[in-house]
Amino acid sequence: MKLGIAGLAGAGKSTVFAALTRTEMDPGLRAEDRIGTVSVPDERIDALSAMYRPRKTIYAQVEYLLPGIGGAKAEGREPAVWTPLRDCDALIHVIRNFRQFGVEDASPAADFTAFDQELILADLVVVEKRLERLEAERQRGRKFDAEEHALLSSCREVLEREEPLRRSPEIALAHTLKGFAFLSAKPLLALFNNEDDDDALPSIDAVTGTEVCMVLRGKLEQELSLMPDQEALEFMEEFDISASATDRVIRKSYAVLGRVSFFTVGDDEVRAWTVPEGTEAVEAAGVIHTDMKKGFIRAEIVSYDDLMEAGTYAEARKRGTVRLEGKTYLIQDGDIATFRFNV
Repeated sequence: MKLGIAGLAGAGKSTVFAALTRTEMDPGLRAEDRIGTVSVPDERIDALSAMYRPRKTIYAQVEYLLPGIGGAKAEGREPAVWTPLRDCDALIHVIRNFRQFGVEDASPAADFTAFDQELILADLVVVEKRLERLEAERQRGRKFDAEEHALLSSCREVLEREEPLRRSPEIALAHTLKGFAFLSAKPLLALFNNEDDDDALPSIDAVTGTEVCMVLRGKLEQELSLMPDQEALEFMEEFDISASATDRVIRKSYAVLGRVSFFTVGDDEVRAWTVPEGTEAVEAAGVIHTDMKKGFIRAEIVSYDDLMEAGTYAEARKRGTVRLEGKTYLIQDGDIATFRFNV
């Protein structure tokens, strides 16, 4: 699960990245792509680990990418900053909502729209180039992919209306278009970077139910991320911050991508796994190992809450809350799964 941090100049992207990854800002690295890998805190993993006392406890992880700013636009190519973002599962659009000396007052609504237009234009360039190539192939009598042409034509119609592709999921999620990695089709977390004393979410007409929104007081929370735990807790209480920036953004990251966590447990390892909502049991097994998917027989499932209430797996089995499920069972958040397979 990888999310790219993007936005207009001066929005505070580096500050947000530093707050999420609990690192200090280094101006010398601004030209380089930076990736921070963050373990997903989960009290359920802690409780399962206390129950099983395994040799290893492995949390789920999220990657946050901050593209370097050194990539100028090359002849005939898009700005280099877009390239690493195309490889991300979702985007975090950082929007300035704080005062800055010598700079115009923040305008979150205008900035949200302006950046969305950049994404739309970048995708439109890709679509038009590919359509031109497909037309040329058809005129030469070469093999022509009519489905791809129709989908790209639909993309062009949406983009020419100045709408991001994420608002047309039937097009954005089409398997035929997956390789294009359209920027405006990616799920979007709109993160408003507020003043230290402002935790209000701005009201923006351009934001629809398609986007997930949140507020982060970037400068304050980057400083908090570097404090000793006890000192940070005291400041968080003073500023009415319920959880760390990392924890809150991770929760929103899961929400914008529609991800759930399931667990595998045992004496050797307790581990969290992340899959999209609606993932079938056989596909979840394949996330652990391809052999499990290939030789899938059944899944033994118990919910985290049922296991905790029972106290032990054996007691949960006696109560009938451990059940057998087939390939098409949809994994639920908090499921504890044991996959039976034979290869």
